[in-house]
Amino acid sequence: MKVGDLVRVKKTGKVHVITRIYEKKVWHTDAYGTNVNWGKIDPEPFARILVSGGQTIGLPLAELELVDESR
Repeated sequence: MKVGDLVRVKKTGKVHVITRIYEKKVWHTDAYGTNVNWGKIDPEPFARILVSGGQTIGLPLAELELVDESR
C-alpha cells in the first residue's frame, strides 16, 4: 500500500484514501497482556486515512485491504 491508494477498512467495509504511511508501536493486550513494556515490541506499519469531514485517523495496515481499482 502507498499514499493515494484506496483502501477498505476490514471491520466497517468503508473505503478511504491513504494520506500517509508510517510506523508506530501498538500494545495488543489480547496478545501481550495488560502489563505494557514498549521495549518488547517493534513498530508496525500504519496508514493515516482520510475520513468524512476532512479528518484523518491512523490504523494498522493489517486492518486495511487494498481496493481493486481495475473494476
